[in-house]
Amino acid sequence: MEKWFNVGKIVNTHGIKGEVRVISKTDFADERYRVGNDLYLFLPEQKEPLHVVVKSHRTHKQFDLLEFEGYSDVNLVERFKNAIIKVPEEQLTDLNDGEYYFHQIIGCTVITDTGDEIGKITEILTPGANDVWVIKGKNGKEILIPYIDDIVKQINIEEKMITIEVMEGLL
Repeated sequence: MEKWFNVGKIVNTHGIKGEVRVISKTDFADERYRVGNDLYLFLPEQKEPLHVVVKSHRTHKQFDLLEFEGYSDVNLVERFKNAIIKVPEEQLTDLNDGEYYFHQIIGCTVITDTGDEIGKITEILTPGANDVWVIKGKNGKEILIPYIDDIVKQINIEEKMITIEVMEGLL
């Protein structure tokens, strides 16, 4: 079974030449939307994804504007509104040491450096200077952990285990 990863959402059309406005969910927009790249649109009423090829990419305000090969008219892309843009797992880029995709972190169990289990990561927030991991504690309470070196001591993706050092006031 194919594993898909969300890179953006088409929120509207732009102009009359077939461009669409995309709110990106990727840190690699220039790479993902490079001319000639394959993308897959998951339309609300369709079971199978629609394969498209990037014809052009530019940014405008907070949006990525994309045009797809064979879709050079607004009437052809109108139906793409609300489509989720995804790529298959084999299109994911290798990351540098110490860098992780969200899907690798979400679901990991977090333990303290003394071995106490805190809970599982359910979400990652990106508010600014550093990411914040949302952990559902064993008691059901949400715990927010900043992803900084002073706190996160070890990440083991294979075992889905993350070790943190608990600083005063963190829990």
